[in-house]
Amino acid sequence: MNRNLLILLVCTLSMSTQGQNLAWRTGVRDTSYSSAGDYKANKKKYPFIKLVADEPHANVAEQRNLVYAKVNKRSLHIDAFLPKDSPKTPAVIIIHGGGWRSGDRSQHIPLAQHLAAKGIAAFTVEYRLSTEAFYPAAVFDVKASVRWLKANARKFNIDTNKIAVLGFSAGGQLASLIGVTAGVEKLEGNLNSRKYSSSVNAVIDIDGTLSFVHPEAWETQNINSVGASAMWLGYPRTERLDLWTEASPLNYAPQNKVPFLFLNSAIVRMHAGRDEFKKIMGQKGIYTTVINFEDGPHSFCLYDPWFGPAVNHIVSFINKVL
Repeated sequence: MNRNLLILLVCTLSMSTQGQNLAWRTGVRDTSYSSAGDYKANKKKYPFIKLVADEPHANVAEQRNLVYAKVNKRSLHIDAFLPKDSPKTPAVIIIHGGGWRSGDRSQHIPLAQHLAAKGIAAFTVEYRLSTEAFYPAAVFDVKASVRWLKANARKFNIDTNKIAVLGFSAGGQLASLIGVTAGVEKLEGNLNSRKYSSSVNAVIDIDGTLSFVHPEAWETQNINSVGASAMWLGYPRTERLDLWTEASPLNYAPQNKVPFLFLNSAIVRMHAGRDEFKKIMGQKGIYTTVINFEDGPHSFCLYDPWFGPAVNHIVSFINKVL
């Protein structure tokens, strides 16, 4: 084999092992996770649960299917739920779960409605899933929604010094990552005007992991498995550990400045890095608290009897820290 052919072969092999796996980016929306499907699965173990419904509130104004950004010709949507006849309010952006690959923002419309009824403007945000775009596209999208919200603060009557991000499961990981990476240039993206900061003032993480590389992480304990996180990052954990670390909110704990509320189920693997993060925040004097719903499933925040207490904890936290 001549030298030039050998170099070409080595380069080709290197690209095949290091490039993102484009087969995972199907371009077809994954509908495997939904509130209805999750309810059906959980009803077997928790026959008493009730999925909280999408029900308009008399004291809440709704604006659905707003466009907060465009990626080429692709519109990214957000829904607004606003307290009526209220002075300037805090705001929370709500990020849905589904393994970065499935789910949609409608799952948390009931939560947004209840928060708005209690005086907190709430926004359910769409972001590009891993079937459409790999990490960090979803991070860029949600940060763009923060900038959009600040640009439209007067329209929505919100206080830009009182903006929180909240997420469930994969959305919780995203909320945490957004919260701890303000000003980290590689995670900012260029959607919407950069004259507005993507920084937020508080984070609510509902059963979202803080680390893909922590010893307690599912990915660490199943190092050769290809799960939803690999399909989002575009690489198996064995190939790009640096990227898996970069996407882990715990990695940025030393620089974090914002308070955190963790609402957690009994699913231990979803809490990887939480206790270490809380310890670091304690050393820095940054308010961080953990509420455990030990009798509930991973998706407890979607159901009565846990929904009401979860809403109350969120409202109390926002009123305390913002």
